[in-house]
Amino acid sequence: MAASVASGSRRSAHTASSCSEALGSLVVTHPFHPLRGERLRVLFERRRGGGRVYVCEGGPLGSVTLAEGATDRAAPAAERPLTYELLVELGAVVAALRGSCRPRGDL
Repeated sequence: MAASVASGSRRSAHTASSCSEALGSLVVTHPFHPLRGERLRVLFERRRGGGRVYVCEGGPLGSVTLAEGATDRAAPAAERPLTYELLVELGAVVAALRGSCRPRGDL
């Protein structure tokens, strides 16, 4: 029976490590992330919601999941497409700035 248990695992430790090495590493660029500026080894990546997320070794934090936009793998801002969602977000920022600039007597 031991032979059938051993043969049930088709992926060796060597294969697993060589796959993650092929994914390389990335740098956390999100300004408020506790690991900002750190280079992390990528364990695997997934597509999620039209973008990518990376699961990385996070040292004392264990594994860390990062959206592509929070890493150095994100496209530069000049290359990102102008989307409806981005325009809505920009409108919210402008509205918040306008609201914070009003004199207190206008309430």
